[in-house]
Amino acid sequence: MYFFLKHLSCLDLCYITVTVPRSICDSFMHSGYISLWECILQCFTFTACCFAEVVMLTVMCYDRYVAICFPLRYEIIVNINTCVYGVLAVWISGVIAGIMHTAATFTIHFCGTNIIHQFFCDVPQLLKLSCSNDYISELGVIAFLALTALLCVIFIGFSYTHIFCTVLKIPSAGSRVKAFSTCLPHLCVVTLFFSTGAIEFLKPHSDSPTGLDFFLTVLYTVVPPTLNPMIYSLRNKTLKAALRKVFKESKAYLF
Repeated sequence: MYFFLKHLSCLDLCYITVTVPRSICDSFMHSGYISLWECILQCFTFTACCFAEVVMLTVMCYDRYVAICFPLRYEIIVNINTCVYGVLAVWISGVIAGIMHTAATFTIHFCGTNIIHQFFCDVPQLLKLSCSNDYISELGVIAFLALTALLCVIFIGFSYTHIFCTVLKIPSAGSRVKAFSTCLPHLCVVTLFFSTGAIEFLKPHSDSPTGLDFFLTVLYTVVPPTLNPMIYSLRNKTLKAALRKVFKESKAYLF
């Protein structure tokens, strides 16, 4: 599990670095200019990190499934080779998704105002700059990646169904609580990531973006990679003790 957590942390760092530092720099410089090649690189990296995170969460779900449902065979099934192949599949699938998405997007002929109403090169905003219906190939890529992500969600759902059924059969209440606690951080991360992404991409896109549109974009690009380390760190006893101490001191100071 910790092997996958290291790569998830690296992935979250890449995910948030794609958009936030550039946006902060533009705010300080009072400039919203981005070159075509910078936009292509940003689009590729963001898509690769986003899709890689989907696959990573699916791989980590399989890890939890084996740990809870087949605890005696865990070290045999999830051995070092399985971990390495799983991580390689994560990064390779992300790169392939990024190449497909970026190639389909930037083969479109743009003839709009070249103004993107977003703080990074968001693909839905780029499609609005198209002057014809030649973005059909891009829609096909989006549909393929969305279907793949849906299959990952279905796999995660079935895995957690088996996990919960297995945990509920454990006779000891303490063992049930311990088993649930090992899955709870991953379940929270999965819910946060997929729910924010679904809200962003299923909402109606208007021609003139509102403050709510920017808020929802920040919600799915910034919030998940920021909260993921915090969610997993809550299992650390030292961190929990430090947080309790801070809350007690804050409560004593306020009252």
